Amino acid sequence: MVFFTEITFIEADSLFNQAIADSIHLTNIALSKSALEIEALKKAVADSTFRTNNLWMMIASALVFIMHLGFATLESGLTRAKNTTNVLFKNTVIPGIGLLTFALCGFGLMYPGFAVGTSMDFFGFSGFGLHEPINGNTRQYNIGYTYWTDFLFQGMFAATCATIVSGAVAERIKLNTFLIFSVVFVALVYPIIGSWKWGGGWLNTIGFHDFAGSTLVHSVGGWAALAGVILVGPRLGKYNSSSRITPITGHSMTSAVIGTFMLWLGWYGFNGGSVLSADPGAVSLVLVTTTLAAAAGGVTASLTIYVLSKKYDLSMVLNGILSGLVAITAGADLMNPLDAVLIGSIAGILVVFSVILFDKLKLDDPVGALSVHLVCGIWGTVAVGIFGSKAGIDQVFTQLTGIFAAGVAAFAMSAVIFGTLKKIMGLRIQEDDELMGLDYKEHGMEAYANFNLK
Repeated sequence: MVFFTEITFIEADSLFNQAIADSIHLTNIALSKSALEIEALKKAVADSTFRTNNLWMMIASALVFIMHLGFATLESGLTRAKNTTNVLFKNTVIPGIGLLTFALCGFGLMYPGFAVGTSMDFFGFSGFGLHEPINGNTRQYNIGYTYWTDFLFQGMFAATCATIVSGAVAERIKLNTFLIFSVVFVALVYPIIGSWKWGGGWLNTIGFHDFAGSTLVHSVGGWAALAGVILVGPRLGKYNSSSRITPITGHSMTSAVIGTFMLWLGWYGFNGGSVLSADPGAVSLVLVTTTLAAAAGGVTASLTIYVLSKKYDLSMVLNGILSGLVAITAGADLMNPLDAVLIGSIAGILVVFSVILFDKLKLDDPVGALSVHLVCGIWGTVAVGIFGSKAGIDQVFTQLTGIFAAGVAAFAMSAVIFGTLKKIMGLRIQEDDELMGLDYKEHGMEAYANFNLK
């Protein structure tokens, strides 16, 4: 009886131990399975976030692309009917030129870090053409977008920069000359200067901040435009020997208004996409600061021109909106709503006085590109050191360093390109052709057939 009891206890103990072991084994399996499920869930969330970020970046690229329609409509509206086809042609071809040249060498110049072992402060080059890295379509490349989306977004910026020059030299520059300038400018000038900040160059090292390009896109384009305006000279009849300024009005304010609102819409991709992800807090803040600056610029420009002329000049209001957009572009990610309103308001005042000043200096700019993109691009970049989370005297000096360096480089290189082309093939069309209009001379067609508009 005792022997039987001992056997029973031994068996029971064995069964108990086995049960515990089985329980531990099952628990380990469950924990292991749970860990795998958690890892799988994390990966699914990361993949979903990556797709969302990349989708937003592609949408932003499309919005920036739409800005070319805005430039085309605005510039054609603010120039004379006899030059409409010419203005539209340039704004249609420039995106093609910009994207192709940026694909050929601009992308490699602007972002040289893709080359193994590349180190750059002022200049670097990762090679010609587009070469997708091994991880180009994965989160290893960037948590916000693929290699292809990266090129697409940045390529739209490059083409936009060349468009700025188009309006400033409109109505008197030879088409072939301007197209050659655009090729060289987008292939070399814009990406080299851009690499100093966005490509990890020396401006990035010293802490220069230009979120979406008040300097690297807008004032670089503005400095190039200034070189072109000086070398090509004013339109016939704009200024006479007595220093009297003869207004040359645009032919369609309707087109100009449509173009301005298209640009405002596109700016949501320009600035919103520069977050480089679909981060809801960052993107929504940038869109709010962008909107408020544009609104403030339009209002203060309208009030400023009314005080000066007792007239509500619609073209000044349009330039005021654009000036606010350009000015906020450098620091849209750093500002609160009040900062954005102040920056846009000051830009709206500046643009009015700037247009008047350039006219007094006999620098003929049919669309106000110098005032909007150059002057307000400079103001917006300086404003990063005055307003927002980086405000401080050290940041002001850093911003001024970047402005000066980009300005000297952009103006000097553009002047060399324009000057060389002037000697080789000439910049300006013949006087009779300018009087007749570039549509007839350069294209053999009218934008408004049989209307005989001037």
